[in-house]
Amino acid sequence: MMTLPTFLRSLLLTGALSFAAPIVLIGTVLISFYVVGQVPFIDAFSQAGVTQILNFLAVFGNGDAVEGMLIIGLTCSLVGALFDTYAFYRHQNLRGG
Repeated sequence: MMTLPTFLRSLLLTGALSFAAPIVLIGTVLISFYVVGQVPFIDAFSQAGVTQILNFLAVFGNGDAVEGMLIIGLTCSLVGALFDTYAFYRHQNLRGG
């Protein structure tokens, strides 16, 4: 009976980390392009990179980059939660209880 709280805690933590990982990754790339854009002769490269990333996010968010980032985060969170559920199920079956 003590497995349910452990499972729910694990599921919540996995979902939160799986949601945060792509958002942090995309944010880091955008900030990196911004920092690189401060160099005088590389600013065109930086602007092109930011435009491409925002267009990519807009595809998933019906024209809105922030909504696209949230959709990608929610999708990764769902996949992480499903994987955690599978791993918990396999762990219960392999140890015999």
